[in-house]
Amino acid sequence: MKNRKLLPKSVILLIVFILNCYGTYATGGGKNQEIFESARSDIVIIDSMKQLGPLERPAVTFLHDLYTEALLKQEKDCSSCHLQDKSRLSLEFKNSKGMQKKKLMDLYHSACIGCHKENTTARLSSGPVECGGCHRKMRIPSSRMPMGFDKSLHYRHTQSQNNKCDTCHHEYDINMKKLIYVKGKEGSCRYCHKKNEEKKILPMSTVSHVACINCHRNNSEQKKKNGPVTCYGCHDEDNQKKYEKRYEVPRLDRNQPDQVFIKKGIMGKAGQMDRVAFDHQAHEGYNDTCIQCHHKDLNACSSCHTLKGDKEGNGVNLEQAMHKFTKQSSCLGCHQSRKQATECVGCHAFAGNIRTTDTMSCKSCHMYPSAGIDENDPSVFNNPAAAKALNKRVAITRTYADKDTPDKVIISQLQNQYKPVEMPHRKMVQNLMDGMKDNNLARYFHKSEGTVCQGCHHNSPASLHPPKCGSCHGKKTVGEKIPLRPGLMGAYHLQCMECHQNMGLKKLSGCTECHAKK
Repeated sequence: MKNRKLLPKSVILLIVFILNCYGTYATGGGKNQEIFESARSDIVIIDSMKQLGPLERPAVTFLHDLYTEALLKQEKDCSSCHLQDKSRLSLEFKNSKGMQKKKLMDLYHSACIGCHKENTTARLSSGPVECGGCHRKMRIPSSRMPMGFDKSLHYRHTQSQNNKCDTCHHEYDINMKKLIYVKGKEGSCRYCHKKNEEKKILPMSTVSHVACINCHRNNSEQKKKNGPVTCYGCHDEDNQKKYEKRYEVPRLDRNQPDQVFIKKGIMGKAGQMDRVAFDHQAHEGYNDTCIQCHHKDLNACSSCHTLKGDKEGNGVNLEQAMHKFTKQSSCLGCHQSRKQATECVGCHAFAGNIRTTDTMSCKSCHMYPSAGIDENDPSVFNNPAAAKALNKRVAITRTYADKDTPDKVIISQLQNQYKPVEMPHRKMVQNLMDGMKDNNLARYFHKSEGTVCQGCHHNSPASLHPPKCGSCHGKKTVGEKIPLRPGLMGAYHLQCMECHQNMGLKKLSGCTECHAKK
């Protein structure tokens, strides 16, 4: 052993490198071999061959930003893989469009493997050159977050483009057979560009990547301030949180009303509700994008959703469009989602999506009386009249006076192993009111000073002296007084503990958090 010569260090490193490569690529071709990595936002599945027939090998999981960074180090850009037409980049890989299966496969192999071999020869970091190195099962969770324009980001772009809306907004002129800009008709890109290609109109994912990335790249080449050009730059959650936020954003002007009446049927007709006065300007402030409500175009809701339900509105009539709990573009659907806010969910979690039959709740929106009003009189339903109706609303900003609200409530009906529970009643009520003091949805939709009390006293009218829980919930078992209604112990624990959990309050870890032992 003493006289044995050691191998040079360079040779040892080369052997280790070869063994590592063999271990990676030789096992990579196995059917059951899977690669696990942490979540990424740049995962691209290369499976374009499947449109030409069944895939013979697993689709290639391509980590886009990994390759982008490698190319940058070699002073190469997107055109190494993508077609470049003048200053415009295509999402197509090379000239692959319209190729037959064999030619398309050869193109991928010659371009990808050829590049890998060149880098290996140049002793640069490179990818695999064996089939199993690319075509292998990879279980990498995607952390990709959707990307869109909120009001802040839109404002920053309009400022950088000197308010030239035609940079992005356009429509197709059938006669001229080209894209044109029409001032005053700007709308969301998604109104034309859907999730999938329709009527030869490119899908939203394609046009957004082509338009946005090309603009960012051009600005970068001109040494201007520009946005990201990588996947994680737009689609990584942490990066999105770093975007500069503008809170003072001027209102977008599309000649929209400040306040308006929402159309309905014939006034005074039996069974029909009163008119709804709608604060359009206020709702613009509550939402980051017009598409929240105007999901198809910027016209009035009734232009598609008629009283009967026409084809333009997919058969959904106006009443359904406004009251669907399951749709965010619906009034009730949006309001329902806002009830999940921390300061609201403690009470509203128990109500669920049950549509109330209380006509007083309807009056919160249907506030303009219809009896004896001439439907054809334009002065009755103009925008100033809508503003006047809205100004008459009464905002509930307080609950019952302290002198009428018990400071503490002693819950002693079930005391046995523990002492009675001393509940800080008034403090809880005050905290609830403080949490919603700036919430206009609560201020205008809570019908009376006692509405907040109904969060706990949920099956009785708002009152200074609501009945005790034991008047409805039996002391012993479920259904003792009313079928399927929980017993008193279950009712207390469900109500109190779930409220704590939903509102993010102190986590109750044991009985003695509320009950002192005897």
